[in-house]
Amino acid sequence: MSSSVKLLDPAFQGAGQKPGIEIWRIENFQAVPLPKSNYGEFYMGDSYIVLQTTPGKGGSNLYDIHFWIGKDTSQDEALTAAIKTVELDAVLGGRAVQHRELQGHESDKFLSYFKPCIIPLEGGIASGFKKPEEEEYETRLYVCRGKRVVKLKQVPFARSSLNHDDVFILDTRNKIYQFNGVNSNIQERAKALEVVQFLKEKYHDGTCSVAIVEDGELYTRSNSGEFWVLLGGFAPLNKKTTGEDDVISETTPTKLYSITDGEMKPVEGELSKGLLGNNKCYLLDCGAEVFVWVGRATQVEVRKAASRVAEDFVTGENRAKTARITRVIQGYENNSFKSKFDSWPEGSTAPGGEEVKGKGKGKVAAFLKQQGVGAKGTIKSVQVVEEVPALLEDGGKTEVWYINDGAKLPLPEADFGKFYSGDCYIVLYSYHSGERKEDNFLCCWIGKDSIEEDQKTAYQLATKISNSYKGRPVQGRVFEGKEPPQFITLFQPMVVLKGGLSTGYKKSIADKGLTDETNKADRVALFRISGTSTHNNKVLQVDAVATSLNSAECFLLKSGSSIYLWHGNQSTRKQEQLAAKVAAFLEPGVALKRAREGKESNTFWLALGGKKSYTSEIESSESVRDPHLFTFSLNKKGKFEVEEVYNFSQDDLLTEDILILDTRAEVFVWVGQCVNVKEKENVFKIGQEYIDRASSLDGLSPKVPLYKVTEGNEPCFFTTFFSWDPNRATVHGNSYQKKLALLFGPSQVAELESMLPKEEKTTGNQGAPTQRASALAALTSAFNKSPSKSPPPEKSTANQGGPTQRASALAALTNAFKSATRKSSTVERSPSNQSGSTQRAAALAALAASFNPSAETKTSAPKPVRSNPGGSQRAAAIAALSAVLTAEKKKQSPDVSPSISTSGTPAVTSPPTDADSSEVNPSEADDSVGVAKTNKEDLSEANPSGADDSQEVAKTNKED
Repeated sequence: MSSSVKLLDPAFQGAGQKPGIEIWRIENFQAVPLPKSNYGEFYMGDSYIVLQTTPGKGGSNLYDIHFWIGKDTSQDEALTAAIKTVELDAVLGGRAVQHRELQGHESDKFLSYFKPCIIPLEGGIASGFKKPEEEEYETRLYVCRGKRVVKLKQVPFARSSLNHDDVFILDTRNKIYQFNGVNSNIQERAKALEVVQFLKEKYHDGTCSVAIVEDGELYTRSNSGEFWVLLGGFAPLNKKTTGEDDVISETTPTKLYSITDGEMKPVEGELSKGLLGNNKCYLLDCGAEVFVWVGRATQVEVRKAASRVAEDFVTGENRAKTARITRVIQGYENNSFKSKFDSWPEGSTAPGGEEVKGKGKGKVAAFLKQQGVGAKGTIKSVQVVEEVPALLEDGGKTEVWYINDGAKLPLPEADFGKFYSGDCYIVLYSYHSGERKEDNFLCCWIGKDSIEEDQKTAYQLATKISNSYKGRPVQGRVFEGKEPPQFITLFQPMVVLKGGLSTGYKKSIADKGLTDETNKADRVALFRISGTSTHNNKVLQVDAVATSLNSAECFLLKSGSSIYLWHGNQSTRKQEQLAAKVAAFLEPGVALKRAREGKESNTFWLALGGKKSYTSEIESSESVRDPHLFTFSLNKKGKFEVEEVYNFSQDDLLTEDILILDTRAEVFVWVGQCVNVKEKENVFKIGQEYIDRASSLDGLSPKVPLYKVTEGNEPCFFTTFFSWDPNRATVHGNSYQKKLALLFGPSQVAELESMLPKEEKTTGNQGAPTQRASALAALTSAFNKSPSKSPPPEKSTANQGGPTQRASALAALTNAFKSATRKSSTVERSPSNQSGSTQRAAALAALAASFNPSAETKTSAPKPVRSNPGGSQRAAAIAALSAVLTAEKKKQSPDVSPSISTSGTPAVTSPPTDADSSEVNPSEADDSVGVAKTNKEDLSEANPSGADDSQEVAKTNKED
């Protein structure tokens, strides 16, 4: 042991003592601390070690060590990084989760440390560094992928790198362009805007211009034109190709192997925690990620051998360049590992390191102390102080109903705060928060002895109330004994009584032959006073026996017409004051008799059935909050799965999504504005599925409070877990529009809406925008080449208007395209509004005229027929345009709205029925017929002047 610890790198001394990130770079096979100013810069030729220290439960720290390997790093440096990671883990007590990160395939957790992204730089410590500020600014093209964490990849600076499915960023010296593929994801577009802003601030000192270029947008627009000029011109884009970095490992059935003497053996049976022995190492193959589980009782050499087996395994499976390898220690398994098992019973798990007290850790700590490696601080940490979340604003209006016979009955105001264990209640609190008109907190309280029928009725009627407020209220479900501070604060005091008022409860008790314990005037009742503050001062009726007493608390004893206040020797003055307040609430006007511990009267003990021993231990009901944000999905087998959003922020609450915030003390299901109605109806079902899963895997209480929170109506006890900006909640639109408005102002959103028709966001018509983009590219190419066939402008006065005429044609064509997509077929069929077809016909006429000289300038002498690629190209462009316009008419629906869609799940437009097709305006059909005729004649005659083209299109316009 001594010789191994001597090899620990002194660069790690004091590591992991404070929460946050620490980074080392491998230089000449040594770990060298990286200056904080360089955090986030990773050179492709180097390897790095990144330590993330997080406060854990119980006050101890949790550690994640990532070693990042650049694609150009040497094998020796990569091996050094792996070895140094083991050394750093030893300094931390041998309990860190270790991750191997490969450039281009980093885990979401690693990328979350460096928002919005990391940009790998060329060079390294061996080959020398290339810093952008030290060289001529190089124009770079990136593809940007990811909804919450961004994987930014530099691609060749060429038009062939673009496609219709991704978002690209072109970074030039004076301007940054974001190109949105027509089929790209709305949320990826929004995230790319953050990257654009990051590049602007980091590499341009915040001074360069920013432009948004939409796929299919005509190059006559200034930003679009500049963009295409830089890429060599406007032309059809290639289909998306899959490269090595784009390969996503297929989801494979999870398989468990034991590792013995460097050999892997399959472990048969259903995955369960009981299969893992503490004297062995195991490999869990999950496809894209491979886990190495290390038992506490294993030797160092066994652990090293297990790591080598994992490396050989991914190499043999051809996953060496894509699969992530994560090593976890028994007792410190992360949620990602535990989620692969059907259940994970509590016992050996060590929240914050409390339960792992094996000999190995003690030996490591003792030896590190001898070596002066700063073991102090690696084992101990600052105790976490629980902070009470923000409470609701006071001064609001409270309404309470209790459930009886399938209905809600209003509770008299004098009884507000009295809750019976056999009943269910609905509580509505209306209040004003900040500048908002009114907020509502709607909650169901479920007594532990209430019947199932009353519980269902409470949920249904609460939902009905929520719907009457258009779904705005924060809607919660609270179980007896798990009341959150926000609920308790509404009632001063809050008293939970035995028994119940519901007829259903009373019938249930009678059917079971049990005694109804509902509090009555002639019965002895004992109440325990808990807490000292408004957020935790709950009163609970307990069994009226001496063993229920506690020296650390105050109690009220009601016996006949008398009421006693008993205060233990360890109780506080605040508890006594609260007890007196509760006595006045339960028995108004009755004189209070005081009984101090040790000086009780015989009458007091007689009411409790005699004096008996009781406890003096202080019970703590406070929950330590440890917030985690999750997305969820259902796998192919219908199993509920979650994925954590690491280092989350308000930006991660995307309006198209539903997310789950688990604080350990409560669970919130956050619902974005653009979530479809069907998913909104299942919010509590989603929350319950999460609670069931977390209870099985992570020890979450199955009775934890559950809330539904809608976007724009977030309460203070939700926003307290974020660095919350209330102005963001006031911005409307989809994720992309919101981000655009926040970064660049509302004017950009208005401009975007003018460019993009709603149909381009629908899954039912994805081919239309791509077809338009291709047609425009073909048309542009034809326009650019046709002038070369014309005589020089200065020598041909008859054709000086050619360029201007072509520009006008493009402008007319742009308007025609917009009109074709914005106007529904219902509008275009209206006799009073046929501007759509007329506008397209006019655009075609302008197009034909721009291709050919005017009739007045043509000579009368006939020209010989000859091969003419230009004429064929123009005909092909017109044919493509004709096909697009025809497709536009066929795919339009009366339900299409001209505004941009804000839903994450786009609406699908229905195909036209036969009746719809028969009713199409004949003038619209003439557009495509005339152009088709034009194309046919142009191809047959191959006339370079295109005279027949213009005649046919003019004929079409006249007929229209």
